[in-house]
Order: sequence, then structure tokens, then C-alpha cells
Amino acid sequence: MSCVLFTEHATKDGQIIGEIRLNAEKSLNALTLEMVDLIQPKLDEWRDDANVVAVLLDSVGDKAFCAGGDIVNLYKSMAADDLEFPEQFFTREYRLDYTLHTYPKPVICWASGIVMGGGMGLMNGCSHRVVTETSHLAMPEVTIGLYPDVGGSWFLNRMPGGTGLFLGLTGNPINAADALFLGLADRALTTDMREGMLERLQNEHWGEDAGGVVSRVLRELEDECRAAFDEMPAPIRAHEDLIREVTDHDSVEEMVEALLAVESDDKWVKRAQKAISHGSPLSLKMIHAQLRRCRHMSLKEVFQQELILSVQCCRHRELQEGVRALLIDKDGQPQWTFASIDEVDPKFLEGMYESPWQTHPLADL
Repeated sequence: MSCVLFTEHATKDGQIIGEIRLNAEKSLNALTLEMVDLIQPKLDEWRDDANVVAVLLDSVGDKAFCAGGDIVNLYKSMAADDLEFPEQFFTREYRLDYTLHTYPKPVICWASGIVMGGGMGLMNGCSHRVVTETSHLAMPEVTIGLYPDVGGSWFLNRMPGGTGLFLGLTGNPINAADALFLGLADRALTTDMREGMLERLQNEHWGEDAGGVVSRVLRELEDECRAAFDEMPAPIRAHEDLIREVTDHDSVEEMVEALLAVESDDKWVKRAQKAISHGSPLSLKMIHAQLRRCRHMSLKEVFQQELILSVQCCRHRELQEGVRALLIDKDGQPQWTFASIDEVDPKFLEGMYESPWQTHPLADL
């Protein structure tokens, strides 16, 4: 069975809705290079097919849309000093993300269950992002010595009041209510509405404004289930003032100090404090620096910048050590390169942003 399933659903007026379904339930649909290499040509094909009016991107199983990138194979390549695999993986993954961001036809992402890392990259490239009552979004790369990539440097910078930076530094989770508040999702539907959504779309008459058709159908469906989300807590929105206070400092050292100084029994705050205390000090500096560097970049420039930083991360020990401690040996005791955020060498950090190529692999985006 293929790790990605493709289906063409006929519409009432003779058009086609293409469906891309991640099919690796055991790994929570973690995005592999094989998946990327299957999805890219199909998107290219459907883009040029006049009969295809929209694309639905979803997954098999209820637990996860996509729990992240294929970190295990990335770890194996780093452990074997294989520099080629990480470069190929990130280059092709980011090219796919960019394709979704710039796709000329509506792409609906059914982002139910766990959506992390590489899954966030896929989701945020789509024109119509749907979350459900089970959606659990996060960018927890600080825990493995990486940073929020896959376009995170773009979409985190576009969140209100320092929330993007805060969530990057802490990896705190995001539910459906907060995803709507942050602009990370467009509509919230209940999980049992997926099949009905597809049927409604198939019964539509598709004129020239395909995006408008999708928007109207999703709006009508959301109206039908609005009560299910009205009472959902939105912890990020509830902590908006705290987030602004913590991120309203000039250095990441001051931000960390401000967050750790908060005295609270609030589980959400405690979770953020734990993550920022145990996460990679180098990652904390990288996340802050990366968001500043990318603040006024174009989407193309963001993915080019991310590729440099991601490949450099694979050439140093931090990411490998973080993955080992969290996912391979699972001892939870990473030996970070720098023991504290104050000890991070500015020259080392600067070197992470130096391009290793004469011709950038994504120069043609």
C-alpha cells in the first residue's frame, strides 16, 4: 500500500476534486521524502489539468494529520555523516511547501488530530485550513535542537502580539479556537463533518471562482457546528497579555528570564516554563534570530533562508543529540552544545546562517 493515496472525486457538473491522503497511520503520518516525491508531481499534474477545480489534503486515521517530518531517517543520516540526505529532504520538502503556498487552485487541508512540524508546513501552505475539536497544533522544535522551519519563519512572524515568537520558543500547543485566533486556521468543523464536506463540494456547480465555492461551503458548514466551538477554551488568547509582556524585551535572554520569573500554578504557563528551561539554548537563540532575519523577507526568501539554517543544523551535533535524547534513546537527557543561553557563542550562531553552496538549491523557486 502506498504511503500516499490519490483519489479523483467527480463533481456534479463533470469537474474533479483531487484528494491527497497521507497513509502512514502507525507513524502518525510523519512526512517522509517518499511522500514528498509522490505529492509534488501529482500537484503539478493537477495544476495543469483544467478539469481539476480543487484539492483536498488529508490523512488516514483519527490521531494525526501529520505529526512532523521524518526525523528518524534524518537522525540516521546524521549519525552516518551523510550530508546528502538532509539537503535533499529539506530542499524537496520546502519546494513542496512553497508549491502549496502558491498553488493557483484552492487546497483544503483537513487538519484534524496532531499537526506538528512538517505537518504545520503542509497545512499552512493551503488556501483553506480546517481544524476540528481534536486538532493539536505545535512547533516543538526547541526540544530537539532545531527551530520552527517549513515556513514557520513566515507564519510565526504573522501572528499577533509576539505570539509567534512565544510559541516558537516554548512549543506550547494550539487548539482549534486558538488556531482561528492566531490566523493559523480558516474554519473549525467537527470531525464527523468530513464526508459531508466532500459531498457538498461534489454537488456544487464550479464556475470560474473555485476559491469562492470552497469558502462558501466551509462557511455554511461552520455555521452548522459553531456551538461546538463557542465554549472551547483558548489558552493562548487568554494569556495574550502575558505573552506580550514576556516577548517585549530586546534579547531572548531577557525573554527567558521574564517567563521563568512568572509565579503561577497555571498548567499552560508551567508547560511553557518547562520547555524553555529544558530546550536547546542554541535553539532559543536561533529561533529569535531567525524570526528577526526573516521579518521582511518574501516567502521565497524565507524558504531559501530556512534551507541554509536547516542544512547547517544537520552538520552540527545539536539536532542529532536532541533527536537522540527525545526519540531514539528516549532518556530525556540531552547534552546540549551550550549549557545555558548565556553561553551560546555568537560566532557559532552566526556561522549557522552561512550558505554552504555557491548556487542555492532553491534559487529557482
